[in-house]
Amino acid sequence: MEINHTMPHAHWKKRSAFFLLSQNLSLFGSSVVGFAILWHITLETSSGLWMMLWTICALLPAVLVSLFGGVWADRYNRKHLIMLADGFIALATLALAISFLLGFRRMELLLIASVVRSLGTGVQTPAVSAIYPQLVPKDRLTQVQGINQTLGSSLTLLSPAIGGVLLGTAGIVGAFFVDVVTAALAIIVLSRIPVERSPVASAAKPMRKEIGAGISYIFRHDRLRRLVICALFSFLLITPAFVLTPLMIERTFGGEVWRLTVNEIVWSAALIISGIFVSMKGRFRDKPRTIAVCVVAFGIMFGLLGFSWNFASFLVFMGIAGFFWPVMSTAQTVFIQETVPSDMLGRVFSVTQIIMMGAVPLAILFYGPLADVVRIETILIISSALLAVVGLIYRWSERRAGLRERGE
Repeated sequence: MEINHTMPHAHWKKRSAFFLLSQNLSLFGSSVVGFAILWHITLETSSGLWMMLWTICALLPAVLVSLFGGVWADRYNRKHLIMLADGFIALATLALAISFLLGFRRMELLLIASVVRSLGTGVQTPAVSAIYPQLVPKDRLTQVQGINQTLGSSLTLLSPAIGGVLLGTAGIVGAFFVDVVTAALAIIVLSRIPVERSPVASAAKPMRKEIGAGISYIFRHDRLRRLVICALFSFLLITPAFVLTPLMIERTFGGEVWRLTVNEIVWSAALIISGIFVSMKGRFRDKPRTIAVCVVAFGIMFGLLGFSWNFASFLVFMGIAGFFWPVMSTAQTVFIQETVPSDMLGRVFSVTQIIMMGAVPLAILFYGPLADVVRIETILIISSALLAVVGLIYRWSERRAGLRERGE
């Protein structure tokens, strides 16, 4: 599939704007539901085991289906895949809302709905990541990703506040209906964007061979291989900071909903500031170095969470850490988009998604039960120290490879 990087200026801007609008509408509804379910489980159970179960249900199905989603993203119309996945997720949420309204409010229903929603995400995410080069000129990818990070973070800033208000007033069912409405709007907006169908669809190979080709491509490509290995270990070690911090807040500082809400608002505000920085900067000259710096920064900041002496200091460390997330995410995404041929993008993104998302449920199998016998602060300090080491090793390996290429 050949990408037109000389498309008229106004044309690509209009298509990009509509696409960003549709995806951030979808993100907003999903964030509201995600926070509502997470907080509901946290406040109802205060259990590391239940946090583990929810994390597995929310992430593992996406990991399992992602390889197929990557092949479909390279084989079929990416826009249609995104719309179908959004509709599938919305229907699952609607069914959950109806069940709760009818009085079926068992915690297990939240886990089942999370599984179904995760399956839709596993199909949607590789298609979304792979479609950008079809809409945006290559030299504007970093800028558009920065704008997307800013928009997404701005909506995510609102979603925990709205999620908290809904939990306190309309209950969790209100959050479910917000997701259904925003998904419908996202599908309508996306339907208005013209996106060419990939010609790969007419010459599709067996699924097994296409999946194997994507995996083989990554591990034959030295820089992609190093990036994937770094991502695997990073996400294994970053899991406590992503999953267990709400539980740490509830246990250490108090179980009020406003504390969980403020924590998410601080994180989202940091993402907004960082997204603006990325969109203004426009590009990163050495993307692997940028990724390494961010991983080390996460190791330092998330480790400091374990030393927080009060809730305010916890929020400061969380906010500083949040600044580095859009920087790392953008550098990693654009590096892949610039490096990988378009007809392989879906599969490469699906493999990276499997590694990143698969690492979290794998790690939580260990961290979840551990959090019920060991202080979360201790877990954060140890895992974050190792995370910083991973960033340093990745930077060292990239520099060493660069010196070899230059014959030094």
